[in-house]
Amino acid sequence: MTTVRRRLLWALVAVGPVAFLAVFFAYPVATILERGLTEGSALDVVRRRSTGRLVTFTVAQAAASAALSLVVGLPAAWAVARVDLPGRRLVRALLVVPFVLPTLVVGAALQATFERVGVDGSDGFHLERTVAAVLLAHMVLNVAVVVRVVGSHWALLDPRTEEAARVLGASRLRVLREVTLPRLGPAIWSAAGIVFLFCFTSFGVILTVGGPGRPTVETEIWRYATQRTDLATATALALLQMLVVVALVATVGVAERRAAAGAVVRNPVPPRPLATARLRLAVAAALAPAALLVVVPVGVLVERSLAVGDGYGVGHFRALATDGDTGLSVAPLEAVRTSLTYAVAATLIAVVVGGLAAVVVAHAGRVSSRAVDVALMVPLGTSAVTLGFGLLIALDAPPLDLRSSAAIVPIAQALVGLPFVVRSLVPALRAVDPRTREAATVLGASPWRARWEVDVPLVARTLLVGAAFAFAVSLGEFGATSFLARPDAPTVPTAMFRLLGQPGAALRGQAMALGVVLAALTVASVLVIERLRPRDALGW
Repeated sequence: MTTVRRRLLWALVAVGPVAFLAVFFAYPVATILERGLTEGSALDVVRRRSTGRLVTFTVAQAAASAALSLVVGLPAAWAVARVDLPGRRLVRALLVVPFVLPTLVVGAALQATFERVGVDGSDGFHLERTVAAVLLAHMVLNVAVVVRVVGSHWALLDPRTEEAARVLGASRLRVLREVTLPRLGPAIWSAAGIVFLFCFTSFGVILTVGGPGRPTVETEIWRYATQRTDLATATALALLQMLVVVALVATVGVAERRAAAGAVVRNPVPPRPLATARLRLAVAAALAPAALLVVVPVGVLVERSLAVGDGYGVGHFRALATDGDTGLSVAPLEAVRTSLTYAVAATLIAVVVGGLAAVVVAHAGRVSSRAVDVALMVPLGTSAVTLGFGLLIALDAPPLDLRSSAAIVPIAQALVGLPFVVRSLVPALRAVDPRTREAATVLGASPWRARWEVDVPLVARTLLVGAAFAFAVSLGEFGATSFLARPDAPTVPTAMFRLLGQPGAALRGQAMALGVVLAALTVASVLVIERLRPRDALGW
């Protein structure tokens, strides 16, 4: 195959994902930029003293949340990576559940927990609507990131280096500080950067746990766009947020590359058997904080969903099927069907677009591969609220008038899930031995048939992992959906938000029941991911 023909074929493969990102991501974001720069309000908004306080608080709470998530997550990452725990995959799955749960569900679960333990202000001590509550919620959501990213690398480090340091007389603390942590540097930087980014663009948690008294840039974009109808200020804040996020992504990327220069990663190391009482005690101490962050809020959420009057029952679940006085235009259970339909459509879009993009990133020329890879990661660094806001203001005129179309929600959710498909698939495609493909070509297969017959069966499990992540993320997506979902077709998170915003124990109980249904669906997705995930996979 000539070079020109090969480049032409790669261009045809890349045209789908590039066109999708150009229309549904670049154009809406460019519309925000155009409005922010031409309407003359961006500089005025940036110069406001209130904007400075807003950005300072947003950065500070994200930095504190990332640091606390590392403190709790690193010991758990060690236990999962280095010790042969009974039910190891189940432990990993349980720890990752809060991350894929909708942030609104986690916020509602924490609110219920505050009420159950008496720190909601009823007994004097008030935790709800405080900075501490926001930090706690972010830890619940993001400890899984530290466990998954750092734990995957920790499992591949050769333990003989630490053993040599111990033989030479170094204490356990010194070995950890001077040998283990430096080798884990790239993974720790990566996890800290991801957590910081998620907390910087946090939305559902701030709305439910922080409340209006703890605004961040993300929640103010939403409030100015939907409640104060001040699109100019919302646009300026979205522009400011994008600039900060791009700077953060670039800074973290440089730090990761510098730290990666000294990293040594080998083949998977068999975990230590849980043989001694001292090791069992250490594992329990390492896992206990992370386990409490998962079990307590989710347990209280289930308990509150079953609390009816002075007893327990399934009354709130039965009420989901009725059109009672909920303030919704449909029965709450209808929101489950809508969420599943949107999530399936979004997953199909993410798999098709992400699959083609991953092939280009893994096998096309260096320049094309790098360009598509960077373009695909930008949506991950852009907040969901900004994405939804951009789609709302950009796709409002023919031939792209999608504001009233049901398709706009799956498209927005696919943009959020797309990087998960690509990041799962690219390493697997690059790991395929080219000699296998060459053997198929020698036997008469064309280059493209060889890729289809060889690559697809080898990466099928990884593709399903990416699809399961995209499905779970789409199912609980709230930031973009809060802009785009039609009132007559609410998703579960938007229905929960409306139920929680109204007074009454019955409506609150129905919101908790909806949260339990959504949690069960996301837990099923996580179990599928753990079942399919290769044992030596890095990162997610």
